Amino acid sequence: MSSSKKDQPYTSKLRGVAALLGEPEVEAAAQLIEISAIGLPSKQPRRYFDPEKLQQLAASIKEHGILEPLLVRSMNGGSYELVAGERRYRAAQIVGITSVPVVVRELSDEQALVLSLIENLQREDLNPVEETEGILQLLAFRLQVTLEEARGLLYRMQNELKGKVTQNVLGNSQGQEIEELFSSLGLMSWESFVSSRLPLLNLPEDIIGVLREGRIEYTKACAIARIKDIRKREEFLEEAIEENWSLSQIKERIKAIRPAKSEPTQNPLKNRMKEVSRQLLVAKFWDNPKKQKALEKLLSQMEALLVDEQ
Repeated sequence: MSSSKKDQPYTSKLRGVAALLGEPEVEAAAQLIEISAIGLPSKQPRRYFDPEKLQQLAASIKEHGILEPLLVRSMNGGSYELVAGERRYRAAQIVGITSVPVVVRELSDEQALVLSLIENLQREDLNPVEETEGILQLLAFRLQVTLEEARGLLYRMQNELKGKVTQNVLGNSQGQEIEELFSSLGLMSWESFVSSRLPLLNLPEDIIGVLREGRIEYTKACAIARIKDIRKREEFLEEAIEENWSLSQIKERIKAIRPAKSEPTQNPLKNRMKEVSRQLLVAKFWDNPKKQKALEKLLSQMEALLVDEQ
């Protein structure tokens, strides 16, 4: 009789980890350790966990156990730091599991951060804000620059590609590393990342919050962000989520609540001319020779003006 998966020893390929660390791909045996001995890293790429999905995972773990071991690194004093598998770690805590299967790796701070970022980016339920932040963090680490400097390089490359500035980054070592990173991730091109994802980080905090929670698509969120009044935007946002408005519905409703554009202020002289012309047509001085002579002189001057404009 074949043994069940729960009876089999924990093993994990951890595909991609060895390649990142410059090691040969090997079957990594897992071991059981106390969950209380595992701590979370100070720099965590992930910030939001959907409570409902976490409960679903917890129910699955309660019934089937943890099928894929966590990745940890050893720390001082016999403790461990979690590198990958935070959802499984949190779900195990919910159901009260005291021991979890882990693969222990000797990793530097930098290696642990890279692996944590990579694991986060491979999630199917990753929201666009987390994805954008994760890619930017990974890029900054790869180039050994700050997050702001990484954003600046990307925008510079975009301007160079459009011919707005002379080429400085495209084609050099930094530009090549950027292109190689996006190619290896296989998520999107760097051009698409700059044009459609980086702008997300400039959105208002209330918009970023619901995006991080996965409550609304980013195309809808970007449209709602155009409402400048904070109170109106927050009310509109909640209603759009609750009613599940389409993008076209959102745009139509935003258009409806925008104040009507005021008519452009007309030239005062033009307004005076219209009023005088109206009064002239109904005036009773057409039989008065003196006034007719004055009017004729004025009309001649106006006709001269018109000639100059032609």
